[in-house]
This record gives sequence, C-alpha cells and structure tokens, in this order.
Amino acid sequence: MSEPADPAAASARDRDAVLHAVSSAVLAVTRHLSVREVLQVIVRSAARLLDAKYAALGVPDDDGAFAEFVAEGISDEQWAAIGPTPRQHGMLGAMLREGTPVRLPDIRRDPRFEWWPKAHPILKDFLGVPITDGGTVLGIIFLSNKRTPGGFDEADEELLTLFAAHAAIAITNARLYERGRELTVVEERTRMARELHDAVSQKLFSLRLTARTAAALARTDPERAAEAIERVERMAGEALTELRAVIVELRPAELDRHGLVESLRKQAALLDRLHPMTVAFSAEGEAPDEHGLDLAPEIEVAVLRVAQEALHNAVRHAGAARIDIRLAHREDALVLEVTDDGVGFDSAGPNGAGVHGLGLPSMSDRAQAVGGTLTVSSAPGRGTTVRLEVPA
Repeated sequence: MSEPADPAAASARDRDAVLHAVSSAVLAVTRHLSVREVLQVIVRSAARLLDAKYAALGVPDDDGAFAEFVAEGISDEQWAAIGPTPRQHGMLGAMLREGTPVRLPDIRRDPRFEWWPKAHPILKDFLGVPITDGGTVLGIIFLSNKRTPGGFDEADEELLTLFAAHAAIAITNARLYERGRELTVVEERTRMARELHDAVSQKLFSLRLTARTAAALARTDPERAAEAIERVERMAGEALTELRAVIVELRPAELDRHGLVESLRKQAALLDRLHPMTVAFSAEGEAPDEHGLDLAPEIEVAVLRVAQEALHNAVRHAGAARIDIRLAHREDALVLEVTDDGVGFDSAGPNGAGVHGLGLPSMSDRAQAVGGTLTVSSAPGRGTTVRLEVPA
C-alpha cells in the first residue's frame, strides 16, 4: 500500500514549478531588445504560463488608441478580418483608467464591456492586469478562455501580476536600449555627413572650377580644353565612387528602430493601405532572433533592400491583386520570397533580359555581396516570385 501524499510537499512542488515557469518566461523576455519583440514574447509567455487560448498586450498612445498592440491565438487572416487596432474604449479603456487587475467569469456580462468587431473571437472568462512603472501604466496585458475548466482563479491573478511586474522592467529596458541605439544612429549619421562633406563636396568644388576652365578654353585652346574635360570626367568618377562608399555604410533607420521582421511587416502594412492590391507578410517558423542568431547588419540591409525593390516592381508593373512577402529561417539560411499573382513575363525567353529594367542586377549584386543567391521565377499570366536566400 502506497504512502498518502504529503500536501505540504505537493504544494512546495507546485510553487517551484510556478516559479520556474515565471523565471523561464522572464529570461525569454530579457533576451529580446526591441520593444515589439519584448511585447510579443511577453504575450506568448503569459498565455503559456496560464494556459490561456487568447492573450493580448496593448501599449497606449496619447491619441486614444494603442501605439502597439500584439496578440496570441489570432491568425493573420483573423486580424485582417477584425480590422484596425482597437481604441481605448470598453474594458481596455477602463483598465487603463483604473489601473487595477480585472478578473471575470464572463467579460460579456460586465457593464464596462461594449462590443467587438464581427470577426473578433468570442471571449468569455477574462483576466487583465496593468503593466506599471511606478504610477505610470505602460500597458495592459489580458488573457481569455482558459483551457483548463473553471476559468481564472485568484492564484492566476497573482501569477499574472507577478509576471507583469517583470514585464514592466523588460519593456523599460527595451525602450532604453532602442533610445540608446537611436542616439548611436544619429551620431553615426552625423559622422557620415561630415565624411560626405569632406570627401565629396570639396571634390565637386574642384570639378566645378575645372569645368569652368574647360569652357573658357574651348574656343581659344581646344587641346587644353580637352585635357580639362578629361580631368572633369576623372574627378566626377572619383566623387561618385566616394559617394557610393558613404551611402553603402548608411544603415536604413527602420532596421535600427524595428529590426528586420517588423520592418518588413510595417512595409507590407503601409503598401496594403496605400494600394488597391492586398499586400501580406508572414514569418514562417521561429524568427532568427528568438534562437539568439542575430543577423549581421549587412545581411539585414540586403534582405530589406531586395524586398523593397521586389515590392516596388510588383506594385508598379505586375498588375497584381495580391502580393505575399514570406520570411523563413531554415537551418543555416534565411529565405525571403516576394510573390505576386500579376501578369508575369517570360524570364526564359528572348526578352528575358527585359527583367534588368526591374532592378534584377541591383538585387543580384546585393545577394552576392552577402554570400547569398537570388532567383526570379515568372511566366506570362502566372505571376512572379523573387527568392533570396542568405546565410544566417
């Protein structure tokens, strides 16, 4: 006959398991440095920690909406059907104003609840906690539809409150890191501007004087004028080379603010708003940064620039109804695909060279410069796919 279980020992094991889960979640958060990544990991960790089907986190802005809003348990297709990011009304607005935890068996029965868009999933049991720094509400995190029967209990509320306190530290640290990185970018761009002035503007000044000399000699001494024109051509080439060297060093500001994944996501969202076709972004598998595999800056720049060039071509020339941007990390490679369902072209036919007008040499050069490969697949009436694979 087995010995009866020791309730005290079982309780201690439960506490240890909870603390281990919180510790793992907090460590996962602190490995991420961009604010957006931190928010995503907080939401994912909270949902896993408390066994919730849905989780979301909103960071308010000063205009009655949310500067950032991330969710777990909702697909990209559902988000597209739901519509714009919510505003500070209903339960979300109440939590921001009151700054206290909210735990409900059914959110729909609470007088603070207002409405959801038609495509919004049905939420029932609800647990929300403010993320605060001193007296300031940095955001709100809430969970809904606990998978374990019975809904959220007091222990869940205490656990989410504990996690929110650690999340506040992670968000504050990420913001400080981003601000520090932005200051570094400003300093770097100031240095670049000085180099641009010193290396190029002086050469352009000399070029201008030499051109004037050539013009003055054109009628009286054609031979010396020709020599001056040759010097103009040589100096212009040197200035162009130095200008390109400076420009290549400039890293796109959006990469420093948001990182590669979020920069591509924002690019897709912007084009989707501005143009009649649907533009969608998806990141397949785990994002590289979540494995600690930080991409080299030159690879991030190459991937972003190729994506922008491919999107520009698709928007302007493809006549597409839909453009898909997919980014996937596969073993030791990062793969970008930009696919449209537009008119396409015969890339293998005699007019295949016409794709050079679509920036193919530029994209190929960027791929080769970082040890990657670029392929373009297309056929008349069957759309186009630009595929970039780079080492990661």
